[in-house]
Amino acid sequence: MDLKQLDSEDRAVLEMAKDLALRAGRIQRDRYETGVDVRTKSATIDLVTEVDHACEALIVGALEEERPQDAIVAEEGGGEDHPDREWRWVIDPLDGTTNYAHGFPRFCVSIGVEFRDETRVGVVYDPLLDELFYAVRNAGAWLGERKLQVSTTGDFGQALIATGFSYDVHKSANDNVARFARVLKAARGLRRDGSAALDLCYVAAGRLDAYWELKLHAWDVSAGSLIVQEAGGQVTDCEGGAAPRSGEELVSSNGLLHDTLISYVKDQ
Repeated sequence: MDLKQLDSEDRAVLEMAKDLALRAGRIQRDRYETGVDVRTKSATIDLVTEVDHACEALIVGALEEERPQDAIVAEEGGGEDHPDREWRWVIDPLDGTTNYAHGFPRFCVSIGVEFRDETRVGVVYDPLLDELFYAVRNAGAWLGERKLQVSTTGDFGQALIATGFSYDVHKSANDNVARFARVLKAARGLRRDGSAALDLCYVAAGRLDAYWELKLHAWDVSAGSLIVQEAGGQVTDCEGGAAPRSGEELVSSNGLLHDTLISYVKDQ
């Protein structure tokens, strides 16, 4: 199946998710480096801004008006989750808030849409580069009009890989530092850019060969994981099993490097 063969409901959901991501992205672009109110949440490095709230209000408000029958899970608490609903929207209104607050140009809007507990649609929008990534289950992954395909890198020593650190890194012993060191010594390059959704999209686009992280949330990984899979990549937990939808563990790659990456990032 390709995008031309989508049924009317899938097409409507995809187009709405794309439109909402673009509209929220315009807010981010317009407010970027203009001085925003920044507050902390769970830790001093866990930030939220007025732009997060404005983007979420736009997305949630539109969904409540146009699709009131759907469940909504959003990072800042907007909308209502209903486990019995067929459609469920999983929203990160601004992925990369710390970057945004510092003027570091690496952030996005991420919208995953589940149907009967399976992610059906994923949309990620980078407003500064004006790049719209999207996927529909069994219909491929796309960047604009370009169909995405993961890289063909099979040598770990030639791989460019990304990761991240959780908000409890200052106090938790499970801090990803040892894993970081192991991969750093083995790969060509290792990056920490601060946006899980964009890292996943870059794996799908072949810009990165792999990405792993711990202690994420559903809204961080819902859209990007589908985009990787639809681009021919692999997404699992740190043992090679099914990745939890919660985002607690995630290992993604072009598939060729997956077993090797897992050997470095699984519990030693």
